[in-house]
Parts: sequence; structure tokens; C-alpha cells
Amino acid sequence: MSEVAENFLKESKLKAFDLEHRKKINFNIGKYNAAFKKGLLQYQNLDLAKSRAANLKRKVVNELDKYLIDFEQNFIQNGGKVIWAVDAKEAREEILKILKKHGVKKVVKMKSMTTEEIELNPFLEKAGIESLETDLGEYIVQLANEKPYHIVTPAMHKSKEDIALLFKEKLGWDEGLSPEEITAKVRVKLREKFYNADAGITGANFLIADTGSIALTENEGNGALSMSMPPIHIAVVGIEKIIPSLNDLHLFWPLLSSHGTGQKMTVYNSIINGPRKSNETDGPLETYVVIINNNRSALLEQEQQRIALSCIRCGACLNACPVYKNIGGHTYKTTYSGPIGAVISPWLLGMNEYKHLSFASTLCGACNDVCPVKIPLTDLLLLNRRDSVDQKHTTTAERRMMKISTKFLLKRNWLDFFSPKKKQFFLSFFLKKAWGNNRKLPRIADKSFHDEWVEKNNPS
Repeated sequence: MSEVAENFLKESKLKAFDLEHRKKINFNIGKYNAAFKKGLLQYQNLDLAKSRAANLKRKVVNELDKYLIDFEQNFIQNGGKVIWAVDAKEAREEILKILKKHGVKKVVKMKSMTTEEIELNPFLEKAGIESLETDLGEYIVQLANEKPYHIVTPAMHKSKEDIALLFKEKLGWDEGLSPEEITAKVRVKLREKFYNADAGITGANFLIADTGSIALTENEGNGALSMSMPPIHIAVVGIEKIIPSLNDLHLFWPLLSSHGTGQKMTVYNSIINGPRKSNETDGPLETYVVIINNNRSALLEQEQQRIALSCIRCGACLNACPVYKNIGGHTYKTTYSGPIGAVISPWLLGMNEYKHLSFASTLCGACNDVCPVKIPLTDLLLLNRRDSVDQKHTTTAERRMMKISTKFLLKRNWLDFFSPKKKQFFLSFFLKKAWGNNRKLPRIADKSFHDEWVEKNNPS
């Protein structure tokens, strides 16, 4: 077992029995669930909308090279610049080149999981560039020196009291401030940062192939300000974020908002076609899109699992997952947590180190039900498990145990060789530790199903 997997098991055990954490996460996900139900009421036929979105994303994934080339050509025609990055290291270096070229010292950032993936903030800080998160949730976790807890709501693990205390400790604010008062003070503080920033960095919810556009959707306006106020705009995006046409936004934006936050539509929706034109007074002078692979091609090569690249990062599967709700987002030690993270992270970060995530699932199917693009997540988790075994990312003890159990399970005479009492002994001796101290081991029946069947059907 890898060190990463061992730490995951240890931290999962601690977090699962942290009642304070459970109280906070259940409260916040409860709020989401109520909004989620209301958000879906806008659909007369939700299944049809999900099927159309799923089909479009599948088409894109299967023809990714074509749509990426179309986007690049159209974005360049609009006056933008496109940079291709093989991995996180190259992406960081290319971004730094742009910033140094323009003498950038201060950066404002929109919430972006892709920049979290490449660990951009600490890299820029080491280079002497201030990089400030302007999404309220991201700003909170940046102040706390933490990673985002959730794909959509990065500070979901904190109560309003936790946040008030954090602002008191870091900024000296009154601990008795209400959430509304804290939000107002943060707004004033960040507005100054937007005015003085040399560059703005965003992600992109979608790249639109036929118009060469970047689509951003958000609730706070910080994305629009990060993009439009500084003279330089850099969008950092994974290769999978393409959709074919501008006309597809009417399908994807409502699905993303309803499944992400329970809204019919998020408050601010922007379409960026490139830098400021000669007849325009607002917007960046230069716009760059850094398109990142970072091992996505390894997932793309998988004929069955590549469907996971259809994900639109709504976070609904995290909120539905009983494992995520018990162990929390930080325990995964990955940018993408929950069911979708358990599927894609072994390919992005290495199957040998992260295969355990695909086993951290009850396979209950709740994630499948809520996915807006119908990704069969439980099927993909099982395929990852299969591949981890086929690629021999297993220990000698695991292989030996599977070989022995297979031998016994395939032959009735082997299975019946030991009495129920001896079976119970072996269960207690070999599996008690793995089963955990907080669950009772199953009790072996006095008679097997086979014996019961024989007695009932052959009473003689």
C-alpha cells in the first residue's frame, strides 16, 4: 500500500468520527439539498436535458482534437493568444513568462480548480508575485492557508463562527460580525485590489469552439472584474472544457447552476471573445488562454473511462456521496475529490499512488443519479479497480488473499471444507482489523444456503 493510501485511511478514520465536522458538513449540504430540489423544478423534462448534454459532451470527448483546433483558430482570429501546456510545470512556467514580460507584480484571481491543480498560487508567491483569490470562499481558505474543501464551495467545512474567528485572527475584525457584514467588508477590501492589479487570472467553465470564446459563470462578479479590469487576462483551462457551439450554452449554463448551487442561473455570466478591440474602452489589452493536458490524455486513452472527461464540475456528486459527507474534501489530498475525483485522480496523479480512491466508494449510485451529464461514475470506479489489478498495482498480500479466496469460492467442496465455527475463527483472525473497531463482524450462519437448499428439496 502506498504512503498516500495509508495516510488516506488514517485521516478518513479520524474525520469520519469527528462529530463537529459532521455537524458542519451536514448543515451546509442540507442547505444545498434544499436549493438543489428547487433548482430542478425549472425543468419540464430534466432527463431529456441531461441526455442532450451527455451526448454533446461525449461527442466532444471523442473528437477533442478537432474542437480544440477550431477553438484555437477562432480565438486567435479574435485577437487572443493560445498556449499549450503538457503538464503543470510547463503551465506554471508559461504563465510566469507572460507575467514577467508585462512586469506584473499583483494578480487577482477568479476561483479556478485548474489553477489549484497546477498549484499556481504558491508558485507565483515564490516568484515574488502577489496572487490574491477574490472569490469569497477561496479568499477564506487562502487566509486560512488551506486547500479548497469542495469543487464549488471551497469553504463548506467552516461555520459562520469559524469564518468570523478567522477574520479576527488574520485581519483584526470584530468576531461578532454577521456573514453579511463580513461580506461587505471583504467587498470593500477586494475592490481596491481589482483597481491596482496588473493581471487577472481566471479559469473557464467552457471554451466555445465555433466562436473562439471563453464562458465564465459565477455569483459574485469577481470573475468579470478579474477578467476585465487588469490590462492582462490569462485563462487557465483543461483540454476537456470544450463545447461545440455558443448555442449550447442555453443547455449547459442552467444545468451547471441548478446542479452546482440550486439556482436557475448564476448571477454573472460572461462570454469573452478576446482582448479589448480598438473601438472599445473596457477590457484587457491582451488575453491568453493556457490549455492544459496534465495527464488528461492518459484518461482519454481509456476507451471506457474517458467518459469522465465529460464532467462540467458542478460538484453535485460530492454532495450526494455518503463517503464524501463522512470523510470530507481535504482527506482525499487531491484537487478533485468525491466520486468524480476518485475516477479521474488515479489517471491524473498516477494509478499506483491513488488507486485507493477508486475503492473508497459504497457504489450506492447516488452520484450517477445526480450527474447532469450522465457519467456512470460507479461503473468507472469498478473499471479503475480492474485496471489497478491488471496493471499489478497490488501488494503481495492482496494477490495472495485473492488467489486463495477465488479458489475457495469457485468450488463448493472447498467452501464446505471448514465448519461454520472454523470459518468464523478465520474471519475474526484475518479480517477483524480490516473490518474496523466500530463495526461488528458478520456472523457465519450455522448452515450454509447450500445445506438449507438440500434439506428443503431433498428431505430424505
